[in-house]
Amino acid sequence: MTDKIYSVLFLCTSNSARSILAEAILNEVGKGRFRAFSAGSHPAGQVNPIALELLQRNRISTEGLRSKDWSTFSGPDALPLDFVFTVCDKAAGEACPVWPGQPMTAHWGVEDPVAAVGLPEDIQRAFSQAFMLLHRRISLFASLPLAKLEAQALKHELDQIGQTALAQGA
Repeated sequence: MTDKIYSVLFLCTSNSARSILAEAILNEVGKGRFRAFSAGSHPAGQVNPIALELLQRNRISTEGLRSKDWSTFSGPDALPLDFVFTVCDKAAGEACPVWPGQPMTAHWGVEDPVAAVGLPEDIQRAFSQAFMLLHRRISLFASLPLAKLEAQALKHELDQIGQTALAQGA
């Protein structure tokens, strides 16, 4: 009998950086256990080039990454989801579609690196911090014994991961 592969959707408003980073990180960290996707309520239409460069620099595949609308993952013909995580405060406050599969949800807010201003190194630092925070949270998530946790305990763990900062255990 094969182990279940969990479907995970990361949401952000523009689906150009944070949710894209999360998708790529989980597909790398959780290879064989998870299949990650990302989408946005108002997609930018393209992936931020700094996000792509950061992933490549960390040897994480960027193949197939694209900015897409969250409607792709809703509706009767959509893939059933196990988890849906919002990674920006704006998307967390929006009315989301009904997701197939009645997924467990949590908010894992991360500051938007696309909004960073200043020198190029300041912008790179903002992207690196977002990447490291997402990587930390996703690594914690991927290490959970999902099949053994009851729903209430799992929801608690997911919410706690969303509160994880870079300083903890880093």
